[in-house]
Amino acid sequence: MNDKIYNLLGFAMKAGVIASGEDTCRIEIRKNRVNLVLLADDASVNSKKTFHDKTTYRKIPLRIIGTKNTLGAAIGKGSRAVVAIKDKGFANKLMELIDEEGKGL
Repeated sequence: MNDKIYNLLGFAMKAGVIASGEDTCRIEIRKNRVNLVLLADDASVNSKKTFHDKTTYRKIPLRIIGTKNTLGAAIGKGSRAVVAIKDKGFANKLMELIDEEGKGL
């Protein structure tokens, strides 16, 4: 996976525009504060279905990237199955980089 993606995730975390963890991301999605959801490839089947359904219903882009460990490390946290990007600019740039890599959903 492209280091630019993980570096940008780190910057987004420092900017305070990231929600991480399943419960926090669900709350932010419900409150319509999310512009992109990143889901780890090794997330559970239940988590994948839940976030696919929630993002589809609310028309929020979803991308599957990396592993729980790489997602967590990119934002300076422990293992994370899901990360939500709240800022539109960061979300658009991340989608562009992920789609360029051909790793997007």
